[in-house]
Amino acid sequence: MAGLSIITICAILAVIFLSWKLWKLQRDVYAFTDQLERALDCMLSEKEEIGLEQIEDTLWGKISEKLQRVAHVWQQKNTEILREKQQIKQLISDISHQTKTPVANMKVYVELLQSEASSAQQAAFLHNLERQIEKLDFLLHSMIKMSRLETGSIQIQRKDGKLIDTLGRAIAAIVPKAEQKQLRLSVDCDTQITLFHDPKWTEEAVLNLLDNAVKYTEPGGEIHLSVDRQERFTKSSVRDTGKGIAQERQAEIFTRFYREPEVHDVEGVGIGLYLTRRIAELQDGYVDVRSTPGQGAEFRLYLPNESSQYCDNV
Repeated sequence: MAGLSIITICAILAVIFLSWKLWKLQRDVYAFTDQLERALDCMLSEKEEIGLEQIEDTLWGKISEKLQRVAHVWQQKNTEILREKQQIKQLISDISHQTKTPVANMKVYVELLQSEASSAQQAAFLHNLERQIEKLDFLLHSMIKMSRLETGSIQIQRKDGKLIDTLGRAIAAIVPKAEQKQLRLSVDCDTQITLFHDPKWTEEAVLNLLDNAVKYTEPGGEIHLSVDRQERFTKSSVRDTGKGIAQERQAEIFTRFYREPEVHDVEGVGIGLYLTRRIAELQDGYVDVRSTPGQGAEFRLYLPNESSQYCDNV
């Protein structure tokens, strides 16, 4: 009987112990699911903290740490998506605004051509219509370049190459416009300088600077393109003898669609300098300007001498 009593007591104790273990396990499961539910609620409400425990050796500590990382990645993706949506919205707004004027002008000239105008008047209307078509075509092409750069659909493909080859193509493209205004164009560049850069888009950036100089330099003026190899960057400078830029406007000229009030009669839509800045940034470089009103301007494009760890796929 004594032995049976001991067995019974042991069995009872075992049942009690197992019941306690089961209760504790059930309690831990309920606590874990409650913590998990609170953490998921925090993630869905986009809160930055989701209750990461100080002791990470526990199961919840390890899981909550991973949830924290998932939440951070999630928030970054959401921010990126919202930014891209805002960029697209702004681009559509800009395109709509910028195309209204040439389209409206084209409609007016078409109506005038349909009226009983003289041959001389019709010729003038056709000339003006052609100019508006060219402006619209230039605007749309610039918009496409800009949108591709901003939405990341362009791949910056940098490689080692002679900088003079890239600059030469930009210079060749601007020579006809410079000759029309009888501008003296000079170049100072060591033909042996090599640079890790994207030839196509760097050419576009330099061409924009040259085109800007041609537009705002009076006939008979000078434009000088020079290259200076520095310790960390290679500087390509475009200096002109044009009207110059006031100090308070020098930061604004690199923004999208900005044009100085007194130059609205000069051909352009205010995209070139903005594109140049973006192209420089995508190659880990930058662009700045030095200018005094009435004494011309110098735009300087800086590109790094060495390749960086920055991913060229943008």
